[in-house]
Amino acid sequence: MTGAVLITGISASGKSTVAQALAERLPRAAHVRGDTFRRMVVSGRAEMTPQLADEATRQLHLRYRIAAAVADQYAEAGFTAIVQDVVLGADLERFVTWIRTRPLQVVVLAPDQAAVERREGERAKTGYGDWTVAALDQALRRETPRIGLWLDTSRQTPDETVAEIIARAEEARIA
Repeated sequence: MTGAVLITGISASGKSTVAQALAERLPRAAHVRGDTFRRMVVSGRAEMTPQLADEATRQLHLRYRIAAAVADQYAEAGFTAIVQDVVLGADLERFVTWIRTRPLQVVVLAPDQAAVERREGERAKTGYGDWTVAALDQALRRETPRIGLWLDTSRQTPDETVAEIIARAEEARIA
């Protein structure tokens, strides 16, 4: 895999773990964590809530554009840039246009709700403030365009998911 890879899915779907493991399997790779750019906003941060406030959406799109630009910089330097973030609905197609690097692969991790709830309960951090697993899962499955490689990882280990991503990289390629 070369160029850029976007790994998305709802919170606790395994994005961070899978992105890191994929980066470790490739000879030259960088793991671009989209949430890092959200946390860089020290004051005036508007969190995404189910109400989708305009300012929160502007900041979300800023975060996506920054992650895309960072991915492009790593790719230009010869690294496979693996971007990991929650990118749902129409934002997935927007994000794809913001990454200039080609080839570009999109991987959507889509474990079932029970698996996500179990994973959320097992981890130290929480990805769900005002959101519910059901609401985000619904946004993923009903509003997100079916581009790239969609994987039901409910019963996979991270290593199994990475192996499947590598084996099916051509299916993930969108540009």
